[in-house]
Amino acid sequence: MKRFEGKRIVHTGGASGIGRATVLRLLEEGATVFTVDVSEAGLAETTSAASGLQGKLVTHPADLASEEQIVTAAEAAVEALGSVDVLINGAGAMRPKAAGASERAAFQWLLDVNYLAPVTLIRELLPHIPDGDGVVVNVTSTSATKAHPGMTGYAASKGALLAYSVSLAAELAPRRIRVVPVSPGGISTPLSASVSATEGIDFEWFSRIHPLWGEMGKPRDIAAAIAFAASSDGAFLNGVELRVDGGAHT
Repeated sequence: MKRFEGKRIVHTGGASGIGRATVLRLLEEGATVFTVDVSEAGLAETTSAASGLQGKLVTHPADLASEEQIVTAAEAAVEALGSVDVLINGAGAMRPKAAGASERAAFQWLLDVNYLAPVTLIRELLPHIPDGDGVVVNVTSTSATKAHPGMTGYAASKGALLAYSVSLAAELAPRRIRVVPVSPGGISTPLSASVSATEGIDFEWFSRIHPLWGEMGKPRDIAAAIAFAASSDGAFLNGVELRVDGGAHT
């Protein structure tokens, strides 16, 4: 499929995991992708993996916890692309910890990266998204609506992004700009692999919410869902959570 030929896409989180898989999927379908991530090494690996694909890739290192760096990244994206057909907020951060042992600063950092970064990037890029067929995809999480012990900070930040997305869809409806929150379940990524047993958390809980066939999803599974939501195939999808979890939360 070449659903994104001629499309200009701004994306965050392209250095690894779901983000990298999404970038590669979009490039395969002909997009020009401007991706932002804090990891320069990871962005270089993504660039190498993208060699030979049809689309064009531009990378921009930035710390998404910094409003100043987000604004600079948005300016660079507009300079590189001219206008933006699709914005995908795919970057995310996770720091599992028991609620009683969580410092305020840790919660604030999760909110900065997982919620306020997308909010800021949307604010900066909305004037450059054309009316009629623009799309914003925000990668949220099943943690936003389902119980995941030890993930209270992460859940709160993703829950904020989910709620924001639904209201934003209504706000942008007069411009016919679609907003779709995509919520992955358990996916095998470097981020999920970094989660280990944390004091005070019953990690046996997570064995109860595995996909129905028992295996975690792959980054490409979420990339495919994001590509669908962002493409003309998802033209009637707006303001509703697209949950992709292998039936883990049925």
